[in-house]
Amino acid sequence: MRHGDAPRTMTGTFVSIVRHEGLRGLYSGLTASLLRQLTYSTTRFGLYEAIKARLQEQADRANAASLRPKKKAQPSFPALVAAASVAGLAGGFAGNAADVLNVRMQHDSALPPAQRRGYRNALHGMVRLARDEGIVAGWFRGVGPNSARAAAMTAAQLASYDMAKRLLLAATARTTTTTSNSKPILTDDALATHLIASFLAGVVAATVTSPIDVVKTRVMSGHGAALTTVLRDLYAAEGLRWMFKGWVPSFIRLGPHTIFTFVFLEAHRKVYRNIKGLPHPE
Repeated sequence: MRHGDAPRTMTGTFVSIVRHEGLRGLYSGLTASLLRQLTYSTTRFGLYEAIKARLQEQADRANAASLRPKKKAQPSFPALVAAASVAGLAGGFAGNAADVLNVRMQHDSALPPAQRRGYRNALHGMVRLARDEGIVAGWFRGVGPNSARAAAMTAAQLASYDMAKRLLLAATARTTTTTSNSKPILTDDALATHLIASFLAGVVAATVTSPIDVVKTRVMSGHGAALTTVLRDLYAAEGLRWMFKGWVPSFIRLGPHTIFTFVFLEAHRKVYRNIKGLPHPE
């Protein structure tokens, strides 16, 4: 929201930003957002894949030692959620400084001119944060709540994507067997599989993080109100509906982001397998 009378709707906010700041206002904090993705996403995706590979090795060993081994062993969904949560915590820690900058740069014009920080870009902001507030107090401000949200987000996105893809492929395999089709409708490398699974992951991510974002916003703007007080007031005023207040804007942001993220990730995996001469999954 910008300085003055704040619009109450997403459309009103969009129009107000364009009117007062032009199209450039929609991209306030872009360099900080890119830095956040570079640190946060690289850490959480890389660590999740490393942990998942270890879980797969354990599942393969357990399956080989079983009296009734399965054709293909896979880590359980709770194990994937745990792996994604750990990766998300680490990612939230790694990307916290850029997240602080992102929030400040996006909301800088909402402050009175005398209070604006005027960060020129992410690098300038990082230096100013360390110089003005110290590395610990500046770069790691709010690292606990941010890391907790990152854990929930990563579990909702990555674990649900892998599980959705697994269920889609299993359903396709059953359909192929039942109808005696030689070619499955969906395969691990198919774009349709990635689109459907990533769309479902986006729905899950928006649903999981929407209540967290509502509480986070109220706590940050509540002049020191305790978490329990915020939750009590929300329930008293809106019942359980407060949990999904802002779900649509959340999905508008997270849905396309999740879909593009996983589609490009799968494309990168395919290129990597081709370069290394690795077998493609069935």
